[in-house]
Amino acid sequence: MWIGLTGGIGSGKSTIARELRQRGYEVYDTDSAAKQLIMTKDIRGKIEDLLGKEVYEDDVYRTDRVAAIVFADPDKLLQLNHIVHPAVRRDIKQRYKSSDVVFIETAILYESGMDEICDKVVAVIAPKTLRIERTMARDKKSREQVLSRIKQQMSNCQLRHKVDYVVENNGKQTIDKLTDKLIKYLKI
Repeated sequence: MWIGLTGGIGSGKSTIARELRQRGYEVYDTDSAAKQLIMTKDIRGKIEDLLGKEVYEDDVYRTDRVAAIVFADPDKLLQLNHIVHPAVRRDIKQRYKSSDVVFIETAILYESGMDEICDKVVAVIAPKTLRIERTMARDKKSREQVLSRIKQQMSNCQLRHKVDYVVENNGKQTIDKLTDKLIKYLKI
């Protein structure tokens, strides 16, 4: 069973993922996988063809340069996503059998089409004020910077209506208890 694990910035998605790993479950981190895949010869070549060779400096993927290009040209962002997202889906399919219990951790589950390969989808949500506080403390970003990122993501309300199960990470229960409930729901 492949289980999508999603949620906005500061929701606690990665904390739940870490707890699942500690309990012995496989968790595929799409962000980490994408960072590795964009450095492979094939994907790097496609990205350089699309955005120019300057987005790589030696063996460093310059996210600042990529962001400057794709946020100025939404079509380029769409094309970049059409390179990276299918590569991540292929990587998952190569690593795991569909019968394996795997959590697929990603903030952009629906936007990337990753939901299409999931048997179940779980969203970790938290109140906006708590998400802002957590992210400011973790990333050393300003309130405005955090709000800008939150506005680009699906709202808690949108997620609630799309997923099979919601983890309410509002600080009232421990991560351990929230994970227990999730595992009980999934019957794994």
